Amino acid sequence: MYNRASAIFKVSMQKYQPQDIEQKWYQIWEDRGYFAPSGKGTPYSIAIPPPNVTGTLHMGHAFQHSLVDSLIRFQRMKGKDTLWQMGTDHAGISTQIIVTEQLEREQIKASDIGREKFVERAWHWKEESGGTISRQLRRLGASLHWETERFTMDEGMSNAVLEVFTRLYDEGLIYRGKRLVNWDPVLKTSISDLEVESIDEDGNLWHIRYPLADESDQSIVVATTRPETMLGDSAVAVHPDDERYKHLIGQSIRLPLTDRLIPIIADHYVDKEFGSGCVKITPAHDFNDYEVGNRHDLPLINIFTEEAIINENAPSAYQGMDRFEARKQVLADLEQAGLLVETEPHKMAVPRGEKSGVVVEPYLSDQWFVKIDSLARPAIKAVEDGDIEFIPRNYENNYFVWMRNIQDWCISRQQWWGHQIPAWYDDDGNVYVAKDEAEARTKYSLSDAVKLQRDEDVLDTWFSSALWTFATLGWPDQTHALKTYHPTDVMVTGHDIITFWVSRMIMMTLKFTDELPFKKVYVTGLVTDAEGQKMSKSKGNGLDPLDIIDGISADDLVEKRTNHLLQPRMAERIAKATRKEFPEGIAAHGTDALRFTFYAIATRSRTIRFDMNRVEGYSHFCNKLWNAANFVFMNTKDFDSTGEMEYSVIDRWITSELQTSIKAVALAMDTYRFDLAAKEIYEIVRDEFCDWYLELCKPLISTEGASKTQRRGTQHTLLKTLETLLRLAHPFLPFMTEEIWQQIPESIRRGGDTIMLRPYPEFDEDLVDASASDDLAWLKEIVNGSRNIRGEMDISSSREIPILFYNGSARDQARLTQYEQLLRTLIRAESLTWLDTDAEVPLAATHLVGDMQVLVPMSGLIDKDAEIARLDKEIDRKTKERSRTENKINNPNFIEKAPQEVVQKERNKLTELTSTLTKLEAQKERVASL
Repeated sequence: MYNRASAIFKVSMQKYQPQDIEQKWYQIWEDRGYFAPSGKGTPYSIAIPPPNVTGTLHMGHAFQHSLVDSLIRFQRMKGKDTLWQMGTDHAGISTQIIVTEQLEREQIKASDIGREKFVERAWHWKEESGGTISRQLRRLGASLHWETERFTMDEGMSNAVLEVFTRLYDEGLIYRGKRLVNWDPVLKTSISDLEVESIDEDGNLWHIRYPLADESDQSIVVATTRPETMLGDSAVAVHPDDERYKHLIGQSIRLPLTDRLIPIIADHYVDKEFGSGCVKITPAHDFNDYEVGNRHDLPLINIFTEEAIINENAPSAYQGMDRFEARKQVLADLEQAGLLVETEPHKMAVPRGEKSGVVVEPYLSDQWFVKIDSLARPAIKAVEDGDIEFIPRNYENNYFVWMRNIQDWCISRQQWWGHQIPAWYDDDGNVYVAKDEAEARTKYSLSDAVKLQRDEDVLDTWFSSALWTFATLGWPDQTHALKTYHPTDVMVTGHDIITFWVSRMIMMTLKFTDELPFKKVYVTGLVTDAEGQKMSKSKGNGLDPLDIIDGISADDLVEKRTNHLLQPRMAERIAKATRKEFPEGIAAHGTDALRFTFYAIATRSRTIRFDMNRVEGYSHFCNKLWNAANFVFMNTKDFDSTGEMEYSVIDRWITSELQTSIKAVALAMDTYRFDLAAKEIYEIVRDEFCDWYLELCKPLISTEGASKTQRRGTQHTLLKTLETLLRLAHPFLPFMTEEIWQQIPESIRRGGDTIMLRPYPEFDEDLVDASASDDLAWLKEIVNGSRNIRGEMDISSSREIPILFYNGSARDQARLTQYEQLLRTLIRAESLTWLDTDAEVPLAATHLVGDMQVLVPMSGLIDKDAEIARLDKEIDRKTKERSRTENKINNPNFIEKAPQEVVQKERNKLTELTSTLTKLEAQKERVASL
């Protein structure tokens, strides 16, 4: 044991270098199969929200995966049979774009090589670049079960998709129809609402006069932000109760530029208080108008091609024009006809394709849909009945609002990469749905003479990922994994995909397994920068988790943030801001510091502000724990675990405090309060163990300061407390806890090859010592009070000071006798004097510990004149600073134009400055009275 401890000591004294241990330990864990389910204990499973196979790890991913990994590691150590199912998504549109761009760089059009060759290229790209996200997850310490990794287009998932599609179709729950969809005219495909970004942009609201068809001079005025769509108008709507237009309902309008007659209809959709109270209705190019059109049986006039070019349904003068070119021409023609009443500047939310960046058009096209109503009802009930719990609970409202107003789901996409829809057409347009063509011929009794052509479309990526929790476990086969690990326990995800993914998983899983996909949904906030701004490439404020782990130079960071930008001015602005924020680049902090930052900021807020200062702080925390371990090893080299041990009140105190922390962390993890778990670990490690216990125990581990049994008892407590803290912190700081734990003597570790498979600490009420905790709370209060007085009075920490105790109880006096030597050491006390209640009390700085006064006499401790001069100088400086802050807050321009966070920061600063000045004035008054 002693030889081992000596070797341990040499290793432990090396400086903490995360890069030296992290990848080493991850490789060991993975090689030894520690991430695999144990097959023992109660099953506990989580399915990873599948990241895009060709994607990279951004801060939101890293945040969520860190939370999940702590849950998995926690439950694994609690003895559960844990499975964290790994898998990736085929990322339909993203991959399609990447492969198309690759071909374009080779001066090849996708249409030139055809579907089969294009899909081959996509698979090649997936194999070539698909490992990036997996490597990054490993760097994060994610203890995923890699051996059963799935892909949304692997053979098993594809079989599940075919099974689900054909079953839904056969039940009449999938149909093909002409409906309005989000259409990307560059990608030439429908896209989901999630793939549409609404961006506030400056535009115009054009007011146009529509003359009545009765040859009178009467007209009505409509307002629109898209005047080109008037070429497809089918009606003008007014509110049925609007007295101004009641007499016009049922009459017709001669639609300008088209010479078509369209009716004036009444509909409650119209807000009679907005604008003129008249609304142009274009059912083929607006989602709200589409609903109005259905209610009034209006014709659907589609005026665009797939490329958003004006088609043959519009007047010939505009055919062949791009939509924005047509807009200019329509406005010019309206103005010439005297029908353009007003052009009003107007800020509006413009829908742009997330991938292409172009303005998305509501577009009428033939698509495949899931009839959603019968699927939605049981999914709503599951949450209403509490079978699925949202955490925080308020996110149930997002879910209910979406589900109770849900529309049929458009599941087809006009691209080549993805699950091709299993539908075939004959020459007459009849449709046959089956898993393959052979099955279609058998199912529908078709002879070989009947020619069949497969549908060109693929399924929405969300269709396959909706099956994720059960299909990844082998469904439709009833596998051991499916029976054991489904339903999963929790889904950790962002609030932005509750509607598009979480809801669809619940619907599909209930439909095909009669089970829930998960029991809980933990919804995280959006990770933003330190100012609360969303991280994005265009803002240049994004951070790469690996840059925080490994470090990056300022030049490389600037290059990374600007190399994709086409606008030199924007690139220059972002470069300047980056160099200001990170003049030295980003230091290498390691994975554990980054992970611990994520846990500490994982509040219940909708936005999670990420501040590099927090990472710096937790990097210091990791160093502190590492150095504390070195201290323990250095002072326990000769520990004899077989000898008799005596435990001091200090040993009993830290053991008791540790039990309190164990209980608090377990509660925090059970309630998904990662922030509270991190706070508890931070405080027990840094405050109680490092700052207090290691300091308090020094006399007891000194060969001169304690008996052999006392020294041995404290050595044992040092090692046992450290070992327990490492197990307590392991789910949050996996790498450094493993590295340190491996160096703990076998007599303390009691077996095991890895900390991640050791039991998680359990609360033991027998180890709670209220008396020891009370004594140490008393002692700490005296030490802190004395140190505060030193700071306030600017007394050097090296100077010994007299301490007086007044108005204390008999218990206080007994404690003073018991802990006198400790107090002398910790306070650097010249003397410790107990004053009787009738004694004369000198002028002194005072700190209260209960009713007892801890006094530090001021006379002779400071140079009165010098201290007053110093205080005057500090008061003058703070007064000027407060005046500047007040001026800023009283400036209306600052209040109106500065972000709310900046204004609040200045207000907080003013409050703090006022408080500081009050304290300085009081201190000066005390000194002057000496």
